[in-house]
Formats: sequence, C-alpha cells, structure tokens
Amino acid sequence: MIPKQKYLLAAALLLLTFFPAHAQTPITGKVVDEENRPLAGVFVSVREGTQGEIATTDSEGNFTLNVRDKANAIVDFSLLGFEKAETRISGNTVFIKMKESAMRLDDAVVVAYGSVSRKDLTGAVAEADIDEMNKVPVPSFSQALAGRIAGVSVSASDGQPGSEMKIVIRGNNSITQDNSPLYIVDGFPMEDLQTASINPEDIKTFNILKDASATALYGARGANGVIVIETKGGFDGQPVINFSTSLGVASVANRMEMMSPYEFVKYQTEIYPATAPSSYFSDGRTLDWYKTAEGIDWQDQIFRNVFVQNYNLSIRGGNANTKYTVSGSVFLQPGVILNTGSNKYQLRSVLEQKINKKLSMTLNLNGSYIDNYGQLVSSGDGGTTSSYLLYRTWAFRPVAGRSDINLIEDLTDPENVSSADIRLNPLITSRNDNTHNSNKSIVGNFGLRYSIIKGLQLRLTGTLRYNQEKRKVFYNSKTTQGSSLNPTNTLGVNGLIRYSDSFTWNTEAVLNYDKVFRRTHRIGAMIGTSLQDRKFEQFGYTGYKIDDYESLGMAALDNGLIRAAVATMAEFSLASFFGRFNYGYKSRYLLTATLRADGSSKFPNHKWGFFPSAALAWNISEESFMKKVSWISNAKLRLSYGVTGNNRVGDYDSWPSLTVPIDASYSFGNGEPVRGLVPGAMGNADLKWESTYQLDLGMDFSMFDDRISAILDLYKKDTRDLLLLTDAPRTTGYPSIMKNVGSVRNTGLELTINTVNVRTRSFEWSSNFNIAFNRNKVVELDNDTQQMFTTVSFYSAYKGSPLYLAQVGMPMGLFYGYVFDGVYQFEDFDNPAPGKYVLKLGVPSNSTTADRNSIHPGDIRYRDLNGDGQVDDRDMTVIGNGNPIHTGGFTNTFRYKNIDFSFLLQWSYGNDIYNANRLLFEGNAMKSKDINQYASYNRRWTPENPSDIYYRSGGEGPAGRHSSRVIEDGSYLRLKSLSLGYSFPRSWLSKVRIKELRASFSANNILTLTGYTGMDPEVSTRGNSPLTPGFDYSAYPIARTFMFGIQLTF
Repeated sequence: MIPKQKYLLAAALLLLTFFPAHAQTPITGKVVDEENRPLAGVFVSVREGTQGEIATTDSEGNFTLNVRDKANAIVDFSLLGFEKAETRISGNTVFIKMKESAMRLDDAVVVAYGSVSRKDLTGAVAEADIDEMNKVPVPSFSQALAGRIAGVSVSASDGQPGSEMKIVIRGNNSITQDNSPLYIVDGFPMEDLQTASINPEDIKTFNILKDASATALYGARGANGVIVIETKGGFDGQPVINFSTSLGVASVANRMEMMSPYEFVKYQTEIYPATAPSSYFSDGRTLDWYKTAEGIDWQDQIFRNVFVQNYNLSIRGGNANTKYTVSGSVFLQPGVILNTGSNKYQLRSVLEQKINKKLSMTLNLNGSYIDNYGQLVSSGDGGTTSSYLLYRTWAFRPVAGRSDINLIEDLTDPENVSSADIRLNPLITSRNDNTHNSNKSIVGNFGLRYSIIKGLQLRLTGTLRYNQEKRKVFYNSKTTQGSSLNPTNTLGVNGLIRYSDSFTWNTEAVLNYDKVFRRTHRIGAMIGTSLQDRKFEQFGYTGYKIDDYESLGMAALDNGLIRAAVATMAEFSLASFFGRFNYGYKSRYLLTATLRADGSSKFPNHKWGFFPSAALAWNISEESFMKKVSWISNAKLRLSYGVTGNNRVGDYDSWPSLTVPIDASYSFGNGEPVRGLVPGAMGNADLKWESTYQLDLGMDFSMFDDRISAILDLYKKDTRDLLLLTDAPRTTGYPSIMKNVGSVRNTGLELTINTVNVRTRSFEWSSNFNIAFNRNKVVELDNDTQQMFTTVSFYSAYKGSPLYLAQVGMPMGLFYGYVFDGVYQFEDFDNPAPGKYVLKLGVPSNSTTADRNSIHPGDIRYRDLNGDGQVDDRDMTVIGNGNPIHTGGFTNTFRYKNIDFSFLLQWSYGNDIYNANRLLFEGNAMKSKDINQYASYNRRWTPENPSDIYYRSGGEGPAGRHSSRVIEDGSYLRLKSLSLGYSFPRSWLSKVRIKELRASFSANNILTLTGYTGMDPEVSTRGNSPLTPGFDYSAYPIARTFMFGIQLTF
C-alpha cells in the first residue's frame, strides 16, 4: 500500500473514534412488491431525528436494522424502479409492499439553479445512471459516459492516460472556438473542468441539459449544453464507511503487423536496388538468409502490460442537524507505452449544518492532484516527424545488415541519421523521457439557505477555486530533442518549466418561490444574480546548452542559457442577472420562461447580452380521457425555444496588443541592443457573444406500468455571429483577426428507450437503447467567403496541402484532396520496346502533362475529374466526412438473486478517418531509406501481382498529396464495458459486523468490430478543432483493461 493510501485509511480510523456507541434495538423486516415477491437491494434507513444504521435487503427481501429510539423512528425504503415507501415502527418487525414505478415521475431532476419533478419537467434533460457508470472503474466520469446518453458525443483523441475526453452535446456550434459544455459542480460553473479532478464515486446525480429551455439560465456559456453534477452528502444516521478497490491489468488491444526481416530486406532491394546490396548482403548474407533471421519487434519493446490500481474510501453520517462526508481516492494508471501514465489523488469533505428551523449551511471542499507523465505520443515534441514515438517504433528497421550494428543497445541507427530523418532508438529515447504535466486543484464552496416563509427560500453561495498546472520537461542527450546526433537540434541538452495558475471566485444570490394554490395551480419563480472573476498567470522559461550538467536533470536548467521566457497575466469578469417563471395547472399544462443578462469584460463595446427562453409541456396522460387507457402510464409533449451564448475567446481578443520580442532588438551606435515594439494582435473592439437559437420538440412516453418508456427529441440549432478566427486583409500586416461572422446549423433527432424486459422474484433484466442523428451545416462564412481550408502538421511535405474543407452548405470537417483511382496497369501503356512503357494518350497523367514519361506500371493513379488529361489542384474535391451519421449505445443489466451483470455496446456509424500512418508505412510516400512497412504492403504491385490497391515500390507519385487512398470507414461497434458482481448474503456478513460486501469483475474496451485498419477507430489526434476530425497519426493505443474489485460497507 502506497503512503498516501495509508494516510487515507489512518484518517478514516481516526474519525471513527469520535463517534460514541449507543444502545440500539434490532428491528427485522421484509420488503416485497405488489405481487408479494421479495425485493432485493432495497435501501432501508431511519429518519425523523433518530439515530440508527442503514441496511439493504437480501435476496429474500429481509433486513435487520438497529434503531436507537424505536418509539419515534420512521423508516424509509427506496429502490430504483419503485416508489419510495415509509413506515413508523410499532413493533420489532416490519412488512412493506413497494409499488413499481420505473420512471419515478415524482422524483426531482436537478436543473439550472434548482430541481423540478420529472413530471413537471419542460426541457430536454437527460440523467445518467451514475451507479451503472461506476461499475467499471475509470479515472474520470467522462470515460464512462460514452454511449450512455443520446445526443452526447464522448470521444477520445487517443488512449493516452490523463488525456481529456472530448464531450460535445448536439453537434459543434462554433467553427474555430471551443465546443465543450459548461460544467456546474455543486452550483459552481466551470468552463475548464478537468474531469478527473472529481471522483466518480462521489457523484450523486449527473444531469445533462440539452435544449435552450434547460440551458438559457446559464446565458453566455450555455450554448454548448450544460452538465450539472451534484455530489454526495451526509445523512441522518450512524457513520457508514465505504471502501472499494479495483486491481487489474491493462494491455494494448491491437497492434500493427510489420514486415518480417526477409520482407523488409526484399523491399529495400526493390526501392533502393543500387545501395541495398552493400547494406544487407555482406558477410555472406543473401536474401534467403533473412528468412530465418530473428528480427526485432519494436512494438514488443515499447508496449507493455501494466498493473492498474484504484482505491476509494468514504465516511458518511450525521444526525438531524449535522451531516458530514469525508472521502478520498487514489487511481494509479501506468500507460501501456513505456514510461507513460497518470496518477490521481483526491480528497473531499462536506459538512451540512442545520442552524435553526429556517437557516442551514453547507461547506464543501474538494482537492485533487493529477500527475501525467511521459511524452504526448500523438503530438510529438520537437518539430520533426521522428519526434513522434510511434513513427520511430514502426520505422526503426527490424534487422541490420552488419554484425557490428546493435540496434537494441545503440542510441542511433548509424546508417540512418540525417536532417530529414533522425532515426534514434525508440526504446532508449522512451526510457529517457522526462515529461511531467501535473494539475493541482482546490475548490471550496460555502452556501447558506434561509427559509423566509413557506415556499420562499433564499440561497447564498460563494465559491473559491485555485488551479495550478505545472509542466516540466527535460531532454537529455539520449532523447530525440536533446541528442547531439540530431542535426536539427541547436539547443543541446535542454529543458523547460511552466507554471500556470488561475484563481476564480464566484458569488450567487438566488431567491426561489414555489407554491400550490387550491391543489390546482402551481407557481414557481426564481430571481438571482451572480458575480465571477478569474485571474490567470503563467511563468516559465527554457534552459539550453546544459550538456555538461545533464546528470542534474531539471536542477541543471539554471546552469545553461535562457530562452523562450514566458510571463503572462490575464483577468476576466462576468456579472449576471437571471430569472425563471414556472406555471403548472394540475401538472397537466406546464409553462417555463427564463431570462438571463450577462455582462462580460471580454467585450468592451457589447458588454451585455440577453438570453431568453420559453417552454410549454402538455401531460396528455393527466387528461381525463386518458384515464381509461390503462396501458399508457405517461405521455407528455414538450416544445421549447430560446437563445444561449458562447463567450469562449481570449480575455483580451477585443484589444490590440504590442510585444517586445528579443529578436526585434536593435543596437544604436554599437551600444546595448534595445528592444523594439512589434504589433502582436490586431484586436476587434466590436466583438460580442456568439448566439445559438434552438428549437426543440420532444415527447416522453411510457406504458405498461412504466415497463417500457421512450424519450424522443427533434431539434434545430442556429448559431449566429460566430466568433471566427478569419484571415485579415494583407494590408493590415496581421495574419488573422477574431470577428463575429458566419453561422452554423445543427439539426438532429435523439431517441432513448428504456425497458424492463423481465422482473420475477429472483431475476430481473432491463435495457437502455439510445441513438442520435446530427446534421451539421455551415450556413455562412466571412463576407462572401464560400470555403475555408485547414492544413494539419505531421510531415513537412504535407504542410502546404490542405486536408480539410469547411464550405457553405456543407458540414464542417470534410476531407479534401485527390480521388485515388487505383494503380496504373500494363494495359494503360504502349510498349514500343522491351522494358519501355509509354502512357497511352487517352490515359490521364497523375500529375502534369510533362510528367507523362516518368510514369510506370504500378505507380499510383489519381482521378482526372475535369477531363483535361492531367491531375492537378483543379481535380481536388471532397473525399470524405469526419462526422458520423449516427452514434449510440445499448446497455443491458441483469440480476439473478445476489448476482448482477451488465454490459454496454457503443457505436459510431458513417464517419471517415484519414489514416496518415499509411502514407509512410504502407508505401513509404516520402521514399525514406530503411524504414519498415506494415505487412499489408507485402501485397504491393509487382509484374506477378498487379495489385490495384498497393502501388509498387517507389511508385508513390507526386509528393505531399492527400488522397482518398488512406481515407477509411471509421464506423465501429464496441463492447465498451461489462461488469459481473456478487453480493454476499447479509446473514453471512452480520457475524463479522459487515453490512455489505460485493466482489466484482469488470472489463473496458473489450472487443471492437470495425473495418478500420489502424489500431483503433476511436481516434482523432487533431480533433480539438471541429474543423479537423478523424485524423490518425501516431495515436496512443486505447488500452483493454480487466479489473477485479471489492466494495465493502461497514
């Protein structure tokens, strides 16, 4: 057990010593359903000012409960899928019948600045089953959310431990700005939440607000949807200790098959026939010799199986006036790539104090520390192709042709070091990587609630948040970026350090009124105001030329030269006023209207934005004519329309800026250089909010006593006045400027179906199915601009060629390039002499007319779209779409007596992926020497094998072209997770003073069905922008994980 885990356990035992024991009376009972079948797993607790323990019914519905004050005790019973029940104790035994109610229409749903019964809900709000999500241990809730909520896209850029998942609700609204949702954690709004800073075990409710009616109260930050998280608090009763741990193994789910030594050498003799023999056929070696040669599998050297650990401990309890919670967690996640991983430590405490009958107080503290270590595999770090780890891993040759070359132990392949390709040993460079990105976060939340009169309540809250991100990198002489063998390395051994600190405070005052008149008219009103301020600062520098001191590591930075010093400070403020009005007539006809006004320091000339919304709902099932339709349990129509905003631009984008860079210095009279002022950014004082206008039509429906329920939503979102980073006129001297121009439309359909398929005395099977369709369209760009092109950086030859297109009338994220038209065959050529081939006149050239004579059988071929006989930039077109047609998930949960089992299927359909790895490893597009290839390239074109898919060795054609050859269907169906658990009978546990004990087995990313040839179809290594989805290059593999765990309550 690691030291921090020992501290958590010691703290828990210390807290237990403060709770005195009391004489208690044992109460026994049984809980059944309406057909007298025993109900297992019913949560039983005591309230009404008494103290006692809690219990859970066993497989026969029986429970035992110790009560301190039996005469005044009231016992509550709750179980998912049943209405809550209660009883006052009159004897030593209790018998309870619970009524089935799958949707629990009277349960409260957490929404903006409050809660509302599901029955009276007018907006599109989805609630995630957090208990089901927590059955598979993951570091953050975002990793468990994928496939569970319709209309909520959760995707990974790759599998690097500690990397944030990308969450998008109902499609991308903005073209160049962030589309992440706003997070509300215990009332505190955060746009930059690191999801791993919240322990999933601490989450009580998890609601996603999707339409304008639900999100408009968050105004300028609600356009991308809102995720509202409520964490667990204490309860009235003796302390309950929960401890859980999960231990398991993670491994790489899929690897790329590479050429064997024989196939590799054979390929080298084809592509470099003049030089390959001298490299590989010395010391009596022949091509056949390599058939039995033992090659190096560099993936075996880099990939590894790792041991994953997760620990959670919590103590909850209290009495009628004071309730408390203390919890902590540790998650240790080594990466499946050598010398990478993520460690997370988290502590949390909550105190709820009832001061008097009218006034109560809440104090909530949460702290987390996350250390992500290892280089970012998908981004590289050094500006060259070989700085990408997986490039080095796949490219490094499996065998050398000389006995004096030791590829495993030598830092470099001595025959392959050049300014264009620094071939350093992937194993040694990975071992020597020293990269740490850490995050410390502390959030404190203080709240007061005062009940003025019945139905009128005032809530005051104040929140402080401190967040520090620290980046430490040290490149010693055995890394690509620090080695003197790297011809492009001008810094020698070097390193950097960056500190980024932010401090945010937020205050809110909310007045709520809720009253029912004559049991018919329900009126609710809320008004509030809030203030928020965030200060940010970043400091750091790079130290270089420290070769003589590299053994000191990071401590050597001050012994070298200093460059790239960073010193940045910024501040942002937001003032808000908001209100909501609700009206309900017999819960049959419902109206909700909201209005919010936000004033932002980011927009000096348009400080205030106004965001209204309105929603209507009709509970058809409450009509008298529906009472005779007994098989319909609930039917409700919803209609909403509203405006929300997006303010995610830089704090000072409205203002022009000046910089004083050192390279703009000038020496007057040979004196000390004086720095000059250089314009930094143009600024735009007319910036204002990006606004999203959303219309939603929804229906909630359930039948057969809620055994089958469905939620259907149709929506249309128009985002106008886009905050768009556009090209500036060349006469300004600036490359770009932020402007309010253009618009984007998202339309979609969401469907969720919940069913209770079987429910008997000992067996239950329930299902959840959700599917979402979203269509994205660019309606307008800057002025008369019809197209916006985007390039991606991964190899220098491709930098100047755009890969992505955003075009008016079409979706964002379209792939743009040449249409791959197979491979030139012998029949495409005249053969005037032996060995001489001339392209026929009717066959188009894959480049200009002048290049026709350089084309040979087996060369790559592109489609001549305009029919001019040659392929050039006028033949470029849309070659794919990175956006899926639909996404979804299918969850099944089974319970047989004390055994529970569940699994989740997740899918994405219709999206394309640009597999850039194939450019270099399935044809060697840049004709680099001695780089290995995927085994699939063994099927390349030869005279004996006239392939129309894989061109010949050296037949890559013009350099730097993006084409549909490497565009692949990224659709997949994944068995995302499964969980199997066994809850031990309470009668066994009572002898050792244990309330509950569950043993479990879980697995994540188990099986993927896909036609994609890369390591994993859930990839988008340049996907931070909606303009560049579905790009795969050197992506960190997504791990397959198997975990065994226990959950213990005492």
